[in-house]
Amino acid sequence: MAKDKTKETPLMQQYNAIKAKYPGALLLFRVGDFYETFGEDAVKTAQILGIVLTRRGNGPGGHIELAGFPHHSLENYLSKLVRAGQRVAICDQLEDPKSTKTIVKRGVTELVTPGVAYNDNILSQKSNNYLAAVYFDKSLIGVSLLDISTGEFFVAQGNAEYIDKVLQGFKPREVVFQKNRKQDFMELFGDKFYTYTLDDWAFTIDYANETLTKHFEVASLKGFGVDKLQTGLVAAGVVLHYLNETEHRNLKHITSISRLEEDRFMWLDRFTVRNLELVSTSNDNAVTLFDVLDQTSTPMGARLLHKWIIMPLKELKPIQERLGMVEHLVEHRELSEELLSHIKQIGDLERLISKVGLLKVGPRELCQLKKALYHIEEVKKLIENSKNPFLNALADQLNPCLSIREKLERELFPDPPALLIKGNVIADGIDEELDRLRKISFGGKDYLIEIQKREAAATGIPSLKIAFNNVFGYYLEVTHTHKDKVPADWLRKQTLVNAERYITPELKEYEEQILGAEEKIQQIEVRLYNELMYQVSTYIKPIQLNAYQVAQLDVMLCFSQLAIHNHYVKPELNTKKVLDIKGGRHPVIEKRLAVGEEYITNDVFLDNESQQIIIITGPNMSGKSAILRQTGLIVLMAQMGCFVPAKAATIGLVDKIFTRVGASDNLSSGESTFMVEMNETASILNNISDNSLILLDEIGRGTSTYDGISIAWAIAEFLHTHPTAKPKTLFATHYHELNELANTMARIKNFNVSIKEVGNKVIFLRKLVPGGSEHSFGIHVAKMAGMPPKLIARANEILKKLEIDRTEGQSIKDSIKKVQNQAYQLHMFAVDDPILVKIRDMLNNLDVNVLTPVEALLKLDEIQRLIKQ
Repeated sequence: MAKDKTKETPLMQQYNAIKAKYPGALLLFRVGDFYETFGEDAVKTAQILGIVLTRRGNGPGGHIELAGFPHHSLENYLSKLVRAGQRVAICDQLEDPKSTKTIVKRGVTELVTPGVAYNDNILSQKSNNYLAAVYFDKSLIGVSLLDISTGEFFVAQGNAEYIDKVLQGFKPREVVFQKNRKQDFMELFGDKFYTYTLDDWAFTIDYANETLTKHFEVASLKGFGVDKLQTGLVAAGVVLHYLNETEHRNLKHITSISRLEEDRFMWLDRFTVRNLELVSTSNDNAVTLFDVLDQTSTPMGARLLHKWIIMPLKELKPIQERLGMVEHLVEHRELSEELLSHIKQIGDLERLISKVGLLKVGPRELCQLKKALYHIEEVKKLIENSKNPFLNALADQLNPCLSIREKLERELFPDPPALLIKGNVIADGIDEELDRLRKISFGGKDYLIEIQKREAAATGIPSLKIAFNNVFGYYLEVTHTHKDKVPADWLRKQTLVNAERYITPELKEYEEQILGAEEKIQQIEVRLYNELMYQVSTYIKPIQLNAYQVAQLDVMLCFSQLAIHNHYVKPELNTKKVLDIKGGRHPVIEKRLAVGEEYITNDVFLDNESQQIIIITGPNMSGKSAILRQTGLIVLMAQMGCFVPAKAATIGLVDKIFTRVGASDNLSSGESTFMVEMNETASILNNISDNSLILLDEIGRGTSTYDGISIAWAIAEFLHTHPTAKPKTLFATHYHELNELANTMARIKNFNVSIKEVGNKVIFLRKLVPGGSEHSFGIHVAKMAGMPPKLIARANEILKKLEIDRTEGQSIKDSIKKVQNQAYQLHMFAVDDPILVKIRDMLNNLDVNVLTPVEALLKLDEIQRLIKQ
């Protein structure tokens, strides 16, 4: 039944009218000094924030739920709401309540969603907060990613597999797409993203071109090198449209749009990013590669490192430039220390300058900007004199922006408050009127103290004091002890339990001067601050470039520190098709070893001519998976421009790394371990190239033994005999039968992870050596895991029986039947058998010390007759 509008209070009528414009969003409605929520919003808000839910009357319309919090707590509470996946519309008072006798005009000033946030409390310092738009065209899919907190804006287009790779790598916090393509999105990209849908009309190339050219104030997008990406540009237009819809229109910091060039970066599909645990992990307490490598000094450096890990380069020149810078910083440790001391002081310049573009920057943050520009000048001087061409080129890009830095130095107080409304932001000597009013304000207050002293002396009231309240301004307070001494011209305003309060004409005059001055001071400070903020905004581009160059230098310094402290070496990269790692280590596992324990290093050699595929056999838990993963990570680190954990490494550029390592069940999607495994393997086999590196671990273990061996065998053959590609492959398996492949295929070689048997114990040596292995030692691993000794003994018994039968030529099927029959015969004498119980009791009651031989024979005869029953 529709609500009767006439029964609602005027405030609720206004609330409901605004709420109707923002369906699906929590509406924070400013009422006086509080943000209030009503109805269902109040129930949700109270639950998420843990605040009190109350009810109040809503005129004749009955009761309504209510939950609110003080307006000055907005930042803290807003972050909790957005982190909980809520869209939050902030509705403010658009006029001073004092200036109107009717209901205050209100309107939504900002709509904050998970993908459109710049509040420090919401954002993670070390990762980007991308909003993505996806556009489904007839044959292609376009994608655009924008981080409003940094101004980074990317566009790309391609097939579903490439777009999936982009989305999985960048992990946007929110994805917007066409309303009628929800099912397509879920099928292709999964249900792990926070999504929002828009009407089709926003997804057109004409609208996108108009929106983008208007925003960048250009005639065409050719200057950005993205004009040919028509499908991607539709998505980019939707991103800007969505920002406008969410009341974000101050976007000066979004100064350019870049193409995500597929050709420049190594291909890492979603399985590889997950399996190698590059930036995230599903395992509790596990450590990622990012966790180990992140020794950066600034949040923007950490975010750039994150991007470099998921987007390693595949062009030789830029990789060698990075390695050259790292090498110079390793060799010149004094320079590195000096640079670090300055970079640590720069802070998150990237997000700070974005706040200037959003017109949301505070006075204290502008002071930090001034400080950052001083340190950038010092960094520039240091790397200009470094005699390293790559560092010199970076120095040329740095701009200390001296004129705006001097302006900030001159016009701001050295230590201003965080909020403009607190006052004392603009320095003295900048505005004559401001200086005059400050003298009145502070001088007036001094004069009030003089009045207090004078009147106390004149009246003989020693305890006389002057104070202020919002009801009647400044007043004189006299205790009842001295009220007889009050002059006749004082006007009494209030009587308290212990005192009386009075005002005088002189007091009122100074009050008007002081309060008038304070109000005008605030107006002038706001005006001057906004002018200063606008002038700073004209330097957004050079300061953004500074931020990017400092972030790069921060990552290079991070790489140099890692090289020194973790004993990494400079890899040699070339365009040959050879991978040669001497003494390789796993960068994450080696950091997790117990103190004093040394990591066992391994050599890996792969090429396209003699040793293209290595079949690695060996016991479970012996380290096969670690060797696979460390090989992938060493290649990836080298192509990021980082030194690597090895004694030496020569790497022919790899264009794609594929992994199939330890798939888990995806039961929520109805997919078994084996189905997940086959999906991942199919993705590999359909995308291989001559420069790919493939890491396969235990293929086929999710199905029957014969099926598994057949599939694994066929995959190895396929990779060896492929007509156009010879991808370098490490293939770890527990199917020893695959060792036979080396006899017929020239580029397949057998290796095993060695062990040492000492008595009944097995010691894992974790060393990769030539030749195949015949045993799995699975029962030994079960024993190490703490399986019951009885179970272990039985498993060994079964294993021995199966091995004997195998040597005698019996099939595994017949052997298993024999073992089952024996198990059945044993089961006939189960412990709870009543005959066995009777025999046990008879034996327990015997006293063998007094039993004669004849009695013993009679007892055995009795037991025998019981068994035969």
